[in-house]
Amino acid sequence: MPQFQQQQLGEFLRNRRDRLRPAEVGLTAGPRRRTPGLRRDEVAMLATMSTDYYERIEQGRGPQPSPAMLGAIARALRLTLAERDHLYVLAGHHAPEPAVALGFADPGLMTVLDALAPRVPALITDDMHNIVGQNPLNIALLGKLVGESGFHANFIWHWFLDPDYRALYAPNDRDHLSRNYVADLRVAVTRRPDDFRATSLIDELHRKSEEFTRIWELGDVDTVAKTRKRLQHPRVGLLDCECDVVISPPSGQRLVLFRGAPGTDTHEKLELLGAIGMQEIGSEH
Repeated sequence: MPQFQQQQLGEFLRNRRDRLRPAEVGLTAGPRRRTPGLRRDEVAMLATMSTDYYERIEQGRGPQPSPAMLGAIARALRLTLAERDHLYVLAGHHAPEPAVALGFADPGLMTVLDALAPRVPALITDDMHNIVGQNPLNIALLGKLVGESGFHANFIWHWFLDPDYRALYAPNDRDHLSRNYVADLRVAVTRRPDDFRATSLIDELHRKSEEFTRIWELGDVDTVAKTRKRLQHPRVGLLDCECDVVISPPSGQRLVLFRGAPGTDTHEKLELLGAIGMQEIGSEH
């Protein structure tokens, strides 16, 4: 990257970081904060990258960031779609195609995700089920999926090819959920006939999962809506969750909320899981 372009990129990141308040991303400001905006280490934490790496980008002395890294930074800084595209161009990349998230979460959904963070596990996916946002309680519930590379950030890849992840869900629910996910995925893939990432995911699932191929050949078409999921969590036991899906019209991304089903003790267990998660985060620092 030319030095002048690196400087422009750094100035743009500093400007957006200074304008973002901790409360807007679910952080506590604390009594000793010198400036009202976010610190560099906070942006790095939200983008799941090292502070040193982010600092070098902002100071105009780092390597050219990859599209995946730019998506993570855009998510951390809650950039609008126009700001995200500008970020990519400043970094020497083409702006993402409208239908491809590349790790960037809808800023409106991210605002809701942050507000839900203390009590309700929630995540954001694009229409291909790539995880582009998770709040801390959702990470404590399902494990970290946001920010992972390649297929490892895709929910359906984990569903069919990651036995440890699949084991979280009640056995009697798995066949029904599998058919729902495949029917929804077919809708998204049909909208993306020339998207290499979409076709690569389908090819990978066909190669490695006989179950996926069997269900795909049924030809079902549907969209994921509200559903009930039972998860056997290793820390708090059985969780009986109602999962609500909220779709953002501008981006087509989905906010998925996990809340306790009526008449169960799941709400209390989720609170316990949140407390355990905060204790573990505190012990790491």
